[in-house]
Amino acid sequence: MTLKLDKVNRGPHLSTLVASSISREIAQGRLKPGDQLPTEQALATTFGVSRNVVREAIARLRSEGRIWSQQGRGAFVVESTNPTVLTIDYEALQRADSFRNLFELRGILEVQAAALAAKRRSETDLAAMGDALAGMRAAPYGSVAWLRSDLEFHRTVAEATRNSYMGQFLVFVSERVRESILAAGNQQKSDDMARITLGEHERILTAIRAGDAEGAQAAMRDHLAGAALRVGLHDGEAAAEPASPAQEVPSPVRHSRLRKAVRGRARG
Repeated sequence: MTLKLDKVNRGPHLSTLVASSISREIAQGRLKPGDQLPTEQALATTFGVSRNVVREAIARLRSEGRIWSQQGRGAFVVESTNPTVLTIDYEALQRADSFRNLFELRGILEVQAAALAAKRRSETDLAAMGDALAGMRAAPYGSVAWLRSDLEFHRTVAEATRNSYMGQFLVFVSERVRESILAAGNQQKSDDMARITLGEHERILTAIRAGDAEGAQAAMRDHLAGAALRVGLHDGEAAAEPASPAQEVPSPVRHSRLRKAVRGRARG
């Protein structure tokens, strides 16, 4: 068994890179159903990472249904060729079209989630959203801490839908988006964008708190269009489904300011 594994580049998600490399070996047939993976130590040496990183990667592959492991025996490629767990390949998301498609899927889900959250949220949900916003305000814009609090805000919106499948799926998709943003480092950063982004989240929370489903949808759609611009998806076309004539469309003034901020930052 000859594997094509190389050391991974340093970054905030080494375990994701390791898991992706092993997944590629499985997909390309160099690791076949039933094959045993190299030992933790061997993988750590091959990839140039710690054994803890390898363990995290193995745990991820196990949760995705790609491998199974047994104490004292090691990890093995699953026999089934039809995994029952949804996976989104990390390396595929490095292609612009794949990332755009994932962002589009996120938008479709989150706009509807915002409307359901406005109808079903509890005071506990509202407090959790407020805490997540406070975390964003306290962190440098675009940092790991900021993105973690951002993800937490969207997770609490999803939980407020009272639809467990919606929550699980949205968190999964949003986490893949966050990993790609961190790895690419392509999020524009400036004080203006921090203020704009916080304002978008505050409008979502205000609408949800008021029980305004249509307003929450419009605010979420506006936010996702802005987020698409900030990560390089031009004009926010991948943000969400088109608004119907009866729905509020994203503010052209606000997005015009955002485009100017993005362009100004790119020139600076």
